[in-house]
Amino acid sequence: MSVERVGVSFEPVLLNKFDILIKKRGYTNRSEAIRDLIRKEIIESGVKDEESEVIGTLTIIYDHDIGNVTDKLLHLQHHHHKEITFTTHIHVDDRMCLEIVVIRGQSSRIKKFAENVKALKGVKHGQLAITKIKF
Repeated sequence: MSVERVGVSFEPVLLNKFDILIKKRGYTNRSEAIRDLIRKEIIESGVKDEESEVIGTLTIIYDHDIGNVTDKLLHLQHHHHKEITFTTHIHVDDRMCLEIVVIRGQSSRIKKFAENVKALKGVKHGQLAITKIKF
């Protein structure tokens, strides 16, 4: 793979803080850290495109004794069966459950699914993490 060299200018204080940060994260050089920051921005801007193809996970914690949350979760998952690749369910204690849903599809549909799940009564926390498939 070929690379192109570019120059970047930093104020000394900013460069020092950047060097501390990349050392903590284990980077061996500034170039790779800068490339990762750029990739992250490209991916995040691409995920905002409602038509883009994304893949990721929805992690939720819920109290299975509140309302019909288990039935409602299953209903939502069946409604989005084309986007759901895999689910796993863990019993945290006698009431709380952790569920991880691996999802893939159009960004707008994935985000809507996650919003619907997180809004259910009984869901205590939900976190969607998605990335573009192609960038």
